[in-house]
Formats: sequence, structure tokens, C-alpha cells
Amino acid sequence: MNNDNNSRLSRGSSSGRSQGGYSRFGGGNSRSGGRDDRGYRGSNEDREFNNERRNQRGHERSASRSRGEGHRTASAPSARRRSADLPRTIAFEILQQVAESDSYANLVLPPALSRARLTGRDAGFATELTYGTLRMQGRYDAILAHCTDRPVKQIDVPVLNLARLGAHQLLGMRVPSHAAVSETVALAREHVGAGPAQFLNAILRRVSERPLDEWLALLEAEGKNEVEALSAMHSHPTWITRALRESLVANGRPVEEITALLAADNAAPSVTLVARPGLSDQAELVVDTDGYPGDLTPTAVVLESTDPATIDDVRTGRAGVQDEGSQLVTLAFLNAPVEGTDERWLDMCAGPGGKAALIGAVAAQKGARLVANEIQPHRAGLVEKSLKAIPQSAIERIQVWDGREIGDLEPDAYDRVMLDAPCSGLGALRRRPESRWRRSVSDVSVLTGLQKELLQSALKAVRVGGVVAYVTCSPHLAETRFIVDAVLGGLDEGTVERLDAREIAQEISGPYAEFADRTDLQLWPHVHGTDAMHLTLLRRLK
Repeated sequence: MNNDNNSRLSRGSSSGRSQGGYSRFGGGNSRSGGRDDRGYRGSNEDREFNNERRNQRGHERSASRSRGEGHRTASAPSARRRSADLPRTIAFEILQQVAESDSYANLVLPPALSRARLTGRDAGFATELTYGTLRMQGRYDAILAHCTDRPVKQIDVPVLNLARLGAHQLLGMRVPSHAAVSETVALAREHVGAGPAQFLNAILRRVSERPLDEWLALLEAEGKNEVEALSAMHSHPTWITRALRESLVANGRPVEEITALLAADNAAPSVTLVARPGLSDQAELVVDTDGYPGDLTPTAVVLESTDPATIDDVRTGRAGVQDEGSQLVTLAFLNAPVEGTDERWLDMCAGPGGKAALIGAVAAQKGARLVANEIQPHRAGLVEKSLKAIPQSAIERIQVWDGREIGDLEPDAYDRVMLDAPCSGLGALRRRPESRWRRSVSDVSVLTGLQKELLQSALKAVRVGGVVAYVTCSPHLAETRFIVDAVLGGLDEGTVERLDAREIAQEISGPYAEFADRTDLQLWPHVHGTDAMHLTLLRRLK
């Protein structure tokens, strides 16, 4: 599968396709050609949209819209939009849910689109407007600070979300300025009133006075240092930019790559399927989906535009949606040599079940049995669904235990232990754009204590000669190398040895894959087109 790796590697992570359903609609920033009177752009093959706006929520116009001349916008009455179009309304409502209810956009947007019966370009426009605004929120807030005398943090959340939506249309999408401003002001007039709509109109007109490259040059110039400037330009909290920069250097990559890494975090990821061994086949799945093989594993299939929910293998559980980096670290864990028997495997933190399903499929082929453990009952339910196609002979049980206690409850019980530890998720910022604004340095401090306890438990649960995989979806040094060093430093010398995870991954991926010359494995979105997964492989010696 590696004969054409050079050509496939060039496709990288900037393809503009998104994990979890984004590609089924197409991104609003990837279109070219004609546009309609609402500012939509579409391909030359697409028909122009002339549909009347549908107000799914049934809002009535506020009485404040007819208060007289003191409340008029700068536009002539005949030119003003009196109501907002549905895609922008959906995007605004999702931003509000994310801000007010700590919702995740990837969970609340798809059902909102279905309820509104949005498809095609309408759905693509709403999707790009939502995800793009969330990703670039930091950049837009820095720009908006130059467009109003009011501190951005003092702007009411609904108005600020509307300003971000307008800024993304002006600076991040190919929407004409007049349409971006008038449509967003119409949305404000309907949802927050005429006064805030006027305030928003003034802000967006100031945003539109400069193209994006000029705004970025301004943000770069006013940064107190390189990290602060990069954070504003590429829309990352400063502490995350600093942590990613330190991790790049510590893993032997040039510090200059931080710009490419931050940019990769802001690119919508591809939808990648896993063909579970013995249940599905990569080559057949490529044909069935019109996708192409992944760069790093013999199980990955990257979709061009197909909705995963329409694929029979996905519906039945023979295949699933799984980042290729997640597939690679799982396969490397399964390929790591153990001494003695290889019959009983543990997935210590199995929810929601993607890795467990891949492990279970291989277990069925090798005559092994999997115990899938998850501390949260509802996530254990997700694991059960993920394992629905796995032969029952390969599943010993799905249990709801605290992983920190397994080492004491079942010492020396397993030949292989997968520990996909709870982490900050800094390696998957492109997949959950709002998460970067919710995490803090203090979260990492709390998580590292849990990660250390889980790894200690895993090393007790594995038998002598068995293998433990320590995995995180974060490249943060405090959650990766420092955890392993701390745990091993507390053990007697000769208790555990590190296996060469890079060498094992290279055997799976082939000679074209670029991995640092270290015994652990760190993947990067800008290099491998995957989430920034970390893998350390450990064998217990005594």
C-alpha cells in the first residue's frame, strides 16, 4: 500500500474535508464561481439559490424595528434585509449553544441541519460558517478590538458571536463584503434588536476596510513576542502555542514548523475510515466509497465526499470513522512483540470504542480475547455499540471499572494493555474547534495526575513479558514524555523497558513515512495529516 505514498503524502491535512460529517455538505470557503443575492458562492455546476428564507424557529419581528429614524441603519430601507437567511441563523444558534451550554458543535450542528432540512450548499455554508468562526475566534476577537472602543470582553455574548460570524464571512470566506455585512446585520436585527444591529453594522464596516493580510500584519506587529503574535494570527491561546512549540523542539522538529502546525489545526480534517481486519477490506472500501488509501496504515480509507452514514460497512460496524493516527498507534500496539502467551488483552480506557473495535477485530483473527474497560457507564454503552460487529468469541467482557484500580484488582492478568489516557486533546484541535477556548493550563495539571495513576495501574495489570501502550491525543510534554519518565523513575531499575515504537510504526507505514528518530512516536497534523497522537510502548521485565 506504500508504493504511491509520495503522491498521497502531498495531500496532507489541508484537504478541506472534515471528520465527522463535514465533507458531506462541502465547505463554504472551498467554492468558486457564481453566487446569489445572499452572497453564497458555488461551483459552476451548482444552480443559483433563489429560495425564500425559512424561519425554522418561527420568530416574529421585534417592535423595536419600527421605532423610527433614530434606529435606521446606514443602508437605504429598500436595500436592507428584514430577516436573516436560515444557514446563518443555524450557525448563530450553534455558536450560542457552544457559548451558553458548553455544547460541542460536532454534536449539535448535524441534527440542527437535519431539523432545518438544509442540504447541499446551504448546509455547507452553515457548516463552514460555524466551524470556521469557532476555529478563528481568537483571531477575530483581536481584529474586532481594533474596530470598537468597547473592550471585546464587555460585548454581550450574542452580539460578539454575530460580530465573529460577520468577520469570518469578510475575512475567512469568499462572501462579498456587502452581503456579509447586510446579512449579518439582518440576523442581529432579528435576534438582538435594532440598537445592537447598528453597533454591529459599524463594527463590520470597519472590519471590511482592510483585507486579511493587512489585519494579520497588524496583529503580528503588535505582538509583544513571537508566541503572542502567532497566537493572535493563528487563533490559539498563548499557552497552547507555547506548549506546541516546546513539543516540536523536544521531538526534534524545527521550531519554524510552529506556523505550519497552527495552520494545520485550523484546517478541516479529512473523514477517514478504518477497515477493521477480517470484517472489511481497505481495497474494497476504496472502491465502494470512491475514496483513497491512507498514507500510514493498511486499514485507512480517506473519503473525498461520501457521507459515512450511507456506507454499509460503517452502518454494520465492519468499518468505522477513525483518524489514521489513532489507527496507527493501535496497530503498533498490536504489532509490538510480547514474550510468552498472547491471549488476553485489555483496553483500559475504551470509550467511545474506536480503538477497542480495531483491537477486537485483530483479537478475533489471532484467537485472543479483549476486556474493554470504561469508567463512565454511558461511554461503556458507546463501546458496546462500536463492538457490535466483532465476533463475540473475541470479547471477554465490557466492564465499568476505575482504571486506576485494575492493577490492584487484576495484577499480572493481561498480555497486552492499551492505555489511551484522558488528556487535554491538544492533538485534535482541528476536530473540536471550540475545545481550545475551554482548556487551561490548570486542566493539564489535573490530567497529569490521573495519567500517572493510570499508567502505574496498567504496568501492574500487565504480566511479566507483556506490553503496555501509553497513548494520548496530545503532544504536550507534560502529558507524554514527562508522564512516562515520572512513572518509570519510580520503579526499580530493570522493571520495565521501552520498545522502539518508531521502528514498529515504520514497519506498518513503510519507508516514506517521516518519523523522528526516537523510541517513542509523535505524530503531527502538518506532517502526517493525522491528529497529534503520542505512543510509548513499554514491556514489563519483572
